[in-house]
Amino acid sequence: MRGSQAVPELRESRTAAGGPAAPLRRGYTTGACAAAAAKGAALLLVTGEAPPSVEIDLPAGFRHTFKLTGGRRSGRDSAVCATVKDAGDDPDATHQARIEAAVSWRDSPGVEIDGGKGVGRVTKPGLPVAVGEAAINPVPRRMILEAVSEVLEEHGAARGVRVVISVPEGEAIALKTLNPRLGILGGISILGTRGVVTPFSTEAYKASVVQAISVAAAMGNKQIILTTGGSSEKYAMAMFAELPEEAFIQMGEYVGFSLEHAKAFGVRKITLVGMAGKLSKVAQGAMLIHSKNAPVDFSFLAKIAAESGADNELVGEIAAANTASQVTDLMTAAGNGVFFEQLCLHACRHCLKHMNGGMTVEMVLVTMKGRVLGRAEIRG
Repeated sequence: MRGSQAVPELRESRTAAGGPAAPLRRGYTTGACAAAAAKGAALLLVTGEAPPSVEIDLPAGFRHTFKLTGGRRSGRDSAVCATVKDAGDDPDATHQARIEAAVSWRDSPGVEIDGGKGVGRVTKPGLPVAVGEAAINPVPRRMILEAVSEVLEEHGAARGVRVVISVPEGEAIALKTLNPRLGILGGISILGTRGVVTPFSTEAYKASVVQAISVAAAMGNKQIILTTGGSSEKYAMAMFAELPEEAFIQMGEYVGFSLEHAKAFGVRKITLVGMAGKLSKVAQGAMLIHSKNAPVDFSFLAKIAAESGADNELVGEIAAANTASQVTDLMTAAGNGVFFEQLCLHACRHCLKHMNGGMTVEMVLVTMKGRVLGRAEIRG
């Protein structure tokens, strides 16, 4: 598609009162930035002039213009250009990262693509890039290839080129990501399937969950630990210290989604570790446990409390409670461990029902300080 095309922003933010606010700005992926920098470096290599900007096709279906910086040549055989990633309003660790591309002539035809400083190397199977290669995913590789090939064709260049993508601060940035756990060492990944970053994209998070499950399965893990966040993961790691780091996956609110993919990758046992606020929703049967999708059902908790032997007064207090933490405190003070075990059993049953069985599900309910409240396991 030729020519710039105006595309509406993808999502609106909301004010505290619930009314529309300013639209959230989309951003652009590291893959798109790498392709733009590579095109700029190729133009500088071929023409001797550093372009201030380039326009590239994005898989999302439109073209976008990227500003370039740092253009320089090393003799007649190599050129470098860079762009600064704009993640828009997405909370992205790579926002404002400098993405560089060095393009140099080579004797063989075609375009060779590799990673340099700050781009990680793959050391574990299960990723879309082979072990030993630079962590530049397939779609960004294709974008880089197309952008550079366009320059070579337009200027009638008959020689091949080598493209090396670098991110000077990539090694430090990678420490804020899951890359070390996934076996991507030495820097960040060059990612993106559409070229654009949707603000607060649930798809990006879900994709990271699938990637983590894929790596865990490829490394031979038949049991994985799904947690709702960093605190529960820390407690889970202490609890299951015998398991490798890649077996621990932060599923966030996507319980059902994570269970389905774990089963698809051949995982035989799933252990969910979390606190009452989140996992009590799974016990209710919720497989997406964001607060707007699944509020805590206090009448359900009161019913479980009654079935666990709580007296009428305590059951009434639970029914009138404001938070799951309050319910936890009430039942802990009453010394009613059966209540927590029943929550875990209900959660296991709903998980197995969601997946149509075929595996073992374990649930471990912990306090905010990591103390185990209840635990159950069902083979389905």
